[in-house]
Amino acid sequence: MRIRIVGAGAMGRGIAQWAAAAGHTVELCDVRTEAVTAAVDFVRSMLERAVDKGRMSAGDCAAALERLVPLDDPWTQGPDVDLVIEAVREDLDTKAEVFGKLEQALPGSAVFATNTSSLSVTRIAASLKDPTRLAGLHFFNPVPLMKIVEIVPGAATRPEIPPALTALVESCGHRAVTVADTPGFLVNHAGRGLVTEALALLEESVADPAGIDRIARDVLGLRMGPFELMDLTGLDVTAAVIDSIWQGFRYEDRLRPSYLTPNRVAAGLHGRKTGQGWFAYGSEASAPDTEAPVTGDADRPVFVVDTGTASGTGAGSGAGAASGTGAESDAGVLRAALAAAGADVESGPGPSADSIVLVPVWGTTVAAAVASLGLPAGRTFGVDPLPAAGRRRVLAVTPAAGPAAARDARAVLARAGDGEEPYAVSVVRDTAGSVAQRLLASVVSVAASIAERSLATPADIDLAVTAGLGYPVGPLAWGDRIGTARLLELQRALHTTTGDPRHRPTRWLTERAQLGLPLTDPGTSPAACTAG
Repeated sequence: MRIRIVGAGAMGRGIAQWAAAAGHTVELCDVRTEAVTAAVDFVRSMLERAVDKGRMSAGDCAAALERLVPLDDPWTQGPDVDLVIEAVREDLDTKAEVFGKLEQALPGSAVFATNTSSLSVTRIAASLKDPTRLAGLHFFNPVPLMKIVEIVPGAATRPEIPPALTALVESCGHRAVTVADTPGFLVNHAGRGLVTEALALLEESVADPAGIDRIARDVLGLRMGPFELMDLTGLDVTAAVIDSIWQGFRYEDRLRPSYLTPNRVAAGLHGRKTGQGWFAYGSEASAPDTEAPVTGDADRPVFVVDTGTASGTGAGSGAGAASGTGAESDAGVLRAALAAAGADVESGPGPSADSIVLVPVWGTTVAAAVASLGLPAGRTFGVDPLPAAGRRRVLAVTPAAGPAAARDARAVLARAGDGEEPYAVSVVRDTAGSVAQRLLASVVSVAASIAERSLATPADIDLAVTAGLGYPVGPLAWGDRIGTARLLELQRALHTTTGDPRHRPTRWLTERAQLGLPLTDPGTSPAACTAG
C-alpha cells in the first residue's frame, strides 16, 4: 500500500515509522520542508536504535528507510496513493483546508483519514465535496509503542472503509477498535472516570493528591495515580479534554469537571512540562512527602462490625473478585485476616469499653454506622473491604474520631502474619464508599455508559482502555471481577448516601445484575431477534 502522511510532527513521524517498518511505502510531507527533513532523520535514528537493540535486522531497517519517501509538496498529484493520513495541528479550519487541497490533488479513490484526537470526524468530512471517503484514524503517542488505534467512521463514511482501516492497522501489528464519532472517542472518554472522581475526592478533602495516588496504585493496581497522570499529560490538556467531553455529552453528571482545575491552569501549574503541577519537578524540587510512620498500640483490642455486606474473596487476593451466594461477609474476611496477623479480635456481641471499632464500609459512611448502630464515635473507624492489589489498607476517620484511637487503629491494620511485610495504611476522611471504591465505581460506570449508548462494543472498550490507558484490566471485566450484584449495591449506596446523580447506576449495570449477565456480555439486540 502507498500511504501519504501530511504533517511531519511527533504524530506524523511516528505513523511514518510504524507504516514503513510494516512494509508500506510512505510519502511523508509537510508545508515546512525542514520538518520533513527532521522527521526522516528521526525515523532513521529510531530504526537504527531498534537494530542496535536487536529488535530489527539491518536489512529490514534499510528496506524500511527506502520505503520512506520525503515529499516537498503535500498537494502533489499521486495516482498510486491508496491512503492519506492527516496529522496536522488540532484545529478544524486547518484540517478542512488540508483536506480541501488534498481532494483537488487526489480526486481518485484514495481514502482520507484524520488523526484528530478531539474534533468531530463528521465536521471535518463535511468540508469535502465527497465526505464519504473520510474516516478517523486516531493513533496514540508514541505510535510504535502504543499499539492501539481508534477507527472512527463519520456520519457519511462509506461502510467499507472502517473494516479496511481495521485490517490495515492489525496487519501492521497494532490493535484496532471501532468507536462512534462522539466527544473523546473511546480512550479519552473512558479515561474521564478516573480523573474526574479523583478531583471530586480532592474537592471534598477526603485525601491529598499523593494519598489518592497511593491508593490508586496499591489498592486498584494502577501503574500511575490520577494526579501523577494529570501531571504527565499536562493539566492544561487534561482540563480541556474534560470540559470538551462534558459539554459534548450535554453536561452529563457522570463526566462533571472540577472547579479546582481552571485556576491551576491559569497559574501555569500544568505538571512536568512547567515544573509544578500537583507535585513539584526538576532539580530544585523538594523530595516527595513520605507517609507518616505507623505508631500506636497494635495490641489494642479490636471489634469488627458486621454490616451485612458480602465479600467475594479473601484479603489480599487481587483487584476485586466476583461475589456470589454464600460469600463470606466483609466483616468475616477482615476478622480472619487480623486474627491471622495476631491482632486481639473481640468476638462478643458488641465492643468492649476500650476496643477499637472497625466498620467495613461499602458505598456508605462510618458516620452513618455510628448513628444507626449506636457505636462509640471517638473510636469507630471505617475500613475499605475492597481487596487490594498490593499491601495497603485504608482507614477512614470521622470528625469525631480520637487521634490516639486512630493511631492505634492504624497500627492494628498494619499488622501482618509471620514473615509477611506489614501493611501500609492510608488515613482518609470519612466519605461514602472510601477512595478506591469511588474511583473504581466511576471507572466502571463511565465505561458502562459508553457500552449502553452503543458507542463501542464491550470488547473494544476493555481492549482500548488496557492498551491505551494501561489499566490492569478492562473496566467492564473489572466490574465483573467484583460481581454485578455487588457493584450495583455499591453504586446504589453511593447514590443514596451522597444524592449526587453522577453515582446513579447505569442501565447497563442494573440490567445485567438483574439478569445474571456479565458486564462484558453485549447481550441480545432487537435486530438479532428479527434476522432470518
